[in-house]
Amino acid sequence: MSAARQRPFRRMTYTAVALMSAGALVAGCTSNEPESSGDGGGGNAAASDNDEEGDNVVIGFSAPAADHGWMAGITEAARAVDDEYDDVELRVAEGTNDVGTQISQVETFINDGVDAIVLLPFDGDALTQVALQAMEAGIPVINVDREFNSPFAARATILGDNYGMGVSAGTYICEQLGDQPDAVVAEIAGIDSLPLTQDRSRGFADALGDCGLEVSNRVAAEFTVESGEAEAANLLQAAPQIDAIWNHDDDQGVGVLAAIENAGRDEFFMVGGAGSANAMREIQSGDSVLQATVIYPSTQAADGVKLARLIAQGKSLSDLASQGVPRTTVLDAPVVTSDNVDDYIDAAFES
Repeated sequence: MSAARQRPFRRMTYTAVALMSAGALVAGCTSNEPESSGDGGGGNAAASDNDEEGDNVVIGFSAPAADHGWMAGITEAARAVDDEYDDVELRVAEGTNDVGTQISQVETFINDGVDAIVLLPFDGDALTQVALQAMEAGIPVINVDREFNSPFAARATILGDNYGMGVSAGTYICEQLGDQPDAVVAEIAGIDSLPLTQDRSRGFADALGDCGLEVSNRVAAEFTVESGEAEAANLLQAAPQIDAIWNHDDDQGVGVLAAIENAGRDEFFMVGGAGSANAMREIQSGDSVLQATVIYPSTQAADGVKLARLIAQGKSLSDLASQGVPRTTVLDAPVVTSDNVDDYIDAAFES
């Protein structure tokens, strides 16, 4: 059996694992059974609904500045959870890209004695120490997206799957071009120095290799419209023929599409990344080179607030036999196409 024919099974297995984590999180608001201090196993009988009002909890939330669509979507989704529950008071600190300011925000939450903190750090390493202080003060921290450098700095961690994004994008392109061994595949990455970009590129290369393809042309942008347009223009000049492009980020993708239109190129198809509403409308139109996008959930902080509520109220995830809330949840990275875009667009962020 060829590698190309094996690939759908491999992707199904990979995705199923991610979905088990994501599915447990979504279904987690379905049990009022408290965590037990006993040593017995199992026991989460899903006796009642976690969405029913419980003890009032105060949750502090801090994230970087909403300087692009995905980050704005993060905070917007977190605020929506606050509106959903009468027993939650969400205190949202002003978004900041200054590490010192974000540390001060967390210190304020600690001094105020909040019940839990949801923290998407501008820099995970730099925010580790103050997160440890919160945990030592008995305040559970839910770490979102950018990991701390100590396992003791968070009670729970919610992560998007950067490597999985690359796998999903590469697998989709393989499905379209796997019978064309000489196909030219290009990549427009984000900031190359970031581990998340490196993980996305590694997953992409691994998936392409599974069907005998490789990246022929690659540039790196900066997750901005301006950099996306500039780097895409450079890529198009350097590559007179392209069969497929993966652009890591739909925010910078606005600029990428502008560069493609300016160059008058349409011989290829493009896959986006993150899952913006703008990208999905392009997919819906049916007349764009943008044919698909890979989700990197902008609902991670909203999931963090939901988990913070469960933890502070002593509840469990109902679809797990084990009690409590998992320490780490890695969310899925599905591909959105014209076939399923209607299932995703209502929850998408605006670039």
